[in-house]
Amino acid sequence: MNNLFPIIEHFSTAGKIVDITPLGSGHIHETFQVKTESDNTDDYVLQHINTHVFLDPEAVMHNIDLVTSHILKKLTSSGFSDARRAVLTPVKLRNGEFMYFDPQNQVWRCFVYIPRHKTYDRALSDEQSYEGGKAYGKFLQLLSDLPASKIRETIHGFHDLDLRLNQFEEACRNGVENRITETRNEIEMLRARKDEMRTILKLGKTGRIPVRIVHHDTKINNVLFDENGKGLCVIDLDTVMPGYVHDDFGDSIRTFTNTGEEDDADLSQISMNIGYFEAFAHGFLELTNSMLSGIEKEHLALSARVMTYMQVLRFLADYLNGDTYYRIHHPLHNLQRARAQIKLLLSMEEQYGEMKRIILLLK
Repeated sequence: MNNLFPIIEHFSTAGKIVDITPLGSGHIHETFQVKTESDNTDDYVLQHINTHVFLDPEAVMHNIDLVTSHILKKLTSSGFSDARRAVLTPVKLRNGEFMYFDPQNQVWRCFVYIPRHKTYDRALSDEQSYEGGKAYGKFLQLLSDLPASKIRETIHGFHDLDLRLNQFEEACRNGVENRITETRNEIEMLRARKDEMRTILKLGKTGRIPVRIVHHDTKINNVLFDENGKGLCVIDLDTVMPGYVHDDFGDSIRTFTNTGEEDDADLSQISMNIGYFEAFAHGFLELTNSMLSGIEKEHLALSARVMTYMQVLRFLADYLNGDTYYRIHHPLHNLQRARAQIKLLLSMEEQYGEMKRIILLLK
């Protein structure tokens, strides 16, 4: 890691840096923990930004600076204790910029490391789901008075269902012929749900639900938990963009409540844990109930099905196209992923009445 020392020196860090080691298991960026000599100075997180995924890193850092400074200001003004542990803090270069371009034109950024936190790759209890719901709900609540027009798009059409449907139909027309034939049942199943799945999108396009600043990648491992198991901070803000509250709620339910893995080969392991759904919704609405409109809350349960449906479209389209987007570990991996998400979607459909009843009671 010695070649990273000259890079971190360009950032306005404090204290003597003594070690740089790999951090986390993310698939997008290269991430390193930067340790300083004294317990009285911050440690840091150094990241190499993947500009193949994020084509406009300037837009990413613009959004992160705007969002984190807004959240910090609100937490501080409300008297929140230890506010710097409750929001990411980007570290500027010594010239005042947020990104360093190395001699190979690779892009680097730095954050203050948030100490004494825990992360999880899967929800393990109702309590964790509740705390995750509170964390994402608080994130949206704190940003509710920041105009979405100030935030830039960092990945075009990331949660645009019409775009994903168009890509899916293109794959059905021009994809690998034998793969199209073997997945005819899945293709027809997805087409049969198209109109209902577009409900939230149509409400947004007609102005009946507002565009908000949302996270767009609401997995449990993007929540930091404190020493007592309480939600501490939401991280991985690269996908923060304008969108609908349903983007965040729906994808949270897709990832928090799955009793199996996203690509589980054993479909019998997959279902939606209704207890985790209720716990997450409880925490989420505890923080957002007063800011959301009735029509937004009315469609929260549906959003879980929509976001799962969208992920099926993406996995299956990639399989039909010959596996050109997602990294695969075997030739049928994307099909396995698609079928696992279909099983989760069917479980949600079976429990949809109960999901709506829970939201009705909580709102």
